[in-house]
Amino acid sequence: MPAPDEWGQVFGDEVLATAILDRLLHHCDVVSINGPSYRLKNRLAAIEREPAA
Repeated sequence: MPAPDEWGQVFGDEVLATAILDRLLHHCDVVSINGPSYRLKNRLAAIEREPAA
């Protein structure tokens, strides 16, 4: 998932991306989490456990 400052490139229009983010985040609390991804860690562990074909 691209960072919010890269959404202009995803939508092809900076103004459109800004408007979408403004409406999504108007009444939200944004929590930025830094650190290792537990989802990715668990997926990598599952891949290592899978037998090779």
